Amino acid sequence: MQQARDEDIPASEGTIGSHHASGDEPPVFNLPVSVLVSLVLIIAIYCLQALVLPVDMSTWISVEFGFSPIRYLYPLDEQSLAWLWSPVTYSLLHGGWEHLAFNSLWLAAFGTPVARRIGGVRFTLLWVVSAAAGAALHLVVNWGEPSLMVGASAVISALMGAACRFAFGAHRQLAARTGRSVPLLSVVSALKDRTVRVFILVWFIGNVAVAVGVPLMGEGSAAIAWDAHIGGFVLGFFGLALFDRKVNPGFSPEF
Repeated sequence: MQQARDEDIPASEGTIGSHHASGDEPPVFNLPVSVLVSLVLIIAIYCLQALVLPVDMSTWISVEFGFSPIRYLYPLDEQSLAWLWSPVTYSLLHGGWEHLAFNSLWLAAFGTPVARRIGGVRFTLLWVVSAAAGAALHLVVNWGEPSLMVGASAVISALMGAACRFAFGAHRQLAARTGRSVPLLSVVSALKDRTVRVFILVWFIGNVAVAVGVPLMGEGSAAIAWDAHIGGFVLGFFGLALFDRKVNPGFSPEF
């Protein structure tokens, strides 16, 4: 089966490294626990596949836990339960070191503000739902195709979409000045922000370019599941309110 990457490579939660001796010195790193755990998990899984397991076992894991539209052409009771878990588990697998590194950087960048806002449990739920949303649109666009999709990019796209609702432009500056969370913007209000509009426009242009065959990462790069990106982004942008918790300007960080 052809392997498709979902990215070519595509109150606030407590943080690790947030305490330091001097209030004037920034921490070495400042990632929410849920983001750090997610990074450790996807890196560990890839290292296990690439460096420890034999090739046949690594391939089995990719096929059994990666997302493939062709599964749904066959009676579900005549196959393993991969059709049930693969719409989520594919997001924990990656197709190469470059793919893993690229997704890890974007996960740290966009997962951090979202996890701080919604907390670890809701972050995990958002991961599961956005991975499934990306898989669902990929399934519709590629119905019956014998391809295999792996990668966390649908989730990362959802985090990007979610960040558009509170972390850009004047709203981010307000949070930086006050050290407090800001109310979640409505969809209309977010789209009125020029920074948000430009970000969304550039993001969609990039994915449309991939959809029409522009080799953004070179001729030899793996196929990019642009449809999974869009499914995740739409879920994150329009659905963040379902995962957001009531903002209390006086709350303190929690695990």
